[in-house]
Amino acid sequence: MRQRWVRIAVLAAALFAINVVARLVTRLGFPDNDTAENRVSIAMFAVIGLVLAGVTFVRSQRVPPSVWLPDLAAAAVGGMLLTILVGPFVSGDYPFSGGAGNFFSQIWLYGGFAIVGTLLGYWLATMLGRDYRSKSLKALATAKVTRPRRVVRR
Repeated sequence: MRQRWVRIAVLAAALFAINVVARLVTRLGFPDNDTAENRVSIAMFAVIGLVLAGVTFVRSQRVPPSVWLPDLAAAAVGGMLLTILVGPFVSGDYPFSGGAGNFFSQIWLYGGFAIVGTLLGYWLATMLGRDYRSKSLKALATAKVTRPRRVVRR
């Protein structure tokens, strides 16, 4: 059980680290440039989605969705909370300094990219036949074919 929480915390920290890097790039490279800030933010959300897609692709091959999906959701929510509540301090702001609209738009963008990234990773694993269920069905089919024929006596 402890190992499970460590995986969740590490993934949430990695997602937050992506946010910190994006905020530092914006703060140091493009001060007072709203267009660049918006582009870096969209790129950050895209990278977060790609990371979640990769983690989903790998985890869906080894364990059923009932195990990896809650872990991934908890890590994404943890990363989102860190990004929204702690992240603004990295760039010298406060969580609600941009107003409620900016705050909630970050939540929607983060959630949307996280959901789409997770779905893409799972769909890719399923499409390639590498997800847990496809592997289980393949093993069952192989076992059925390789069993000796049962002889019926009269």
